Amino acid sequence: MRRVVVTGLGAITPIGKNVSRMWESVKAGKCGIDKITLFDTTGRKVTLAGEVKNYVPEEVLDKREARKMDRYVQFAMTAAKEAMQDSGLTMEKEDTSRCGCIVSSGIGGLGTIEAEDKKGMEKGYDRVSPHFIPMVISNMAAGNIAIAYGFNGMCTCPVTACASGTNAIGDAFRQIRDGYADVMICGGSEASITPLGIGGFTSLKALSQATDPKRASIPFDKERNGFVMGEGAGILILEEYEHAVNRGAKIYCEVAGYGANCDAHHITAPLEDGSMAAKCMQMAMNDAGILPENIDYINAHGTSTPLNDKGETKAVKLAFGEHANHVMMSSTKSMTGHLLGASGAVEGIITALSVQNDFVPATIGYQVPDENCDLDIVANEGRKAAVNYAMSNSLGFGGHNATVVFKKYTE
Repeated sequence: MRRVVVTGLGAITPIGKNVSRMWESVKAGKCGIDKITLFDTTGRKVTLAGEVKNYVPEEVLDKREARKMDRYVQFAMTAAKEAMQDSGLTMEKEDTSRCGCIVSSGIGGLGTIEAEDKKGMEKGYDRVSPHFIPMVISNMAAGNIAIAYGFNGMCTCPVTACASGTNAIGDAFRQIRDGYADVMICGGSEASITPLGIGGFTSLKALSQATDPKRASIPFDKERNGFVMGEGAGILILEEYEHAVNRGAKIYCEVAGYGANCDAHHITAPLEDGSMAAKCMQMAMNDAGILPENIDYINAHGTSTPLNDKGETKAVKLAFGEHANHVMMSSTKSMTGHLLGASGAVEGIITALSVQNDFVPATIGYQVPDENCDLDIVANEGRKAAVNYAMSNSLGFGGHNATVVFKKYTE
């Protein structure tokens, strides 16, 4: 069985515009939720989000190229640049046909759709930008990254709502483990803090209407009332173990297992009994060849919605049995908000760093216990603790469930 290791990380998030700053914020329990500044929220029910503040794409990307990209693609390219630099890969030495790219987006270029629709309404739709279509379609983060770095292997884009980023990591893991690739760049990106994006989720009654940033994204808290939209991107470089060792790569951790399935129940609501999410976690553990008691930490989907957090708690109890009472489980969405298709990628990075650094992030903002969410959620303060195996969960609209297991690296 080919081993798969993580050799590069890149991120741009509401709590840090690179991996090191994000990780420092995670350790400090920093809240990235604040008032929306990307558009005027006067008269709107939802006024808070997890924005990437003061982002100037031209500081990282070529100015002409950046103008042809939606914000979600700019985020992806920014994170990919950091991940590639971090990995130390020299593409001139690689067989590029063995290098692939799987980068997701749940929604794609929503901001560009809104801007160009306005232009079409005012000037006629034949006057919209010739770059409109390639700016908005969801595969263009993957496409642009593959073009930028010359990855000629499989290039694709899972669009599975909030599970997208985790599916991207898991699918990339399988590409390498099963012998189809030696290097994969993978992750997810999202930029949907727009009038229409916020409006759509508001109408769906999915978003928190809280006005206090510290009491808005509060997973597992009894007073939780909806998720808080976030934005950003997370990109990982995965490599076959021998390939990484032979080039002297720095190794963060190992990807050990992957599970993916579907509730096949409802377009937005999860199965209340958590049975299929539990099955997904069991699939990932079986894939890794481990037992529930081997898992030290779960980075939960933990959206801060009444249904998700209750259902995910049930799912963990089903999947872990007695060990559910001993495993540490937190939601870093309490800090970042919910990055939709990028959430699993950013949370995958956080989980990988937890394994590498033996640190378990907190669920911040927690005040009111909920008897239906009664596991060890690492409330308010992160912990220094041994983390040999950790799991990252993502559960998306459409019933999509995805779980990736990370393992501490040993030679």
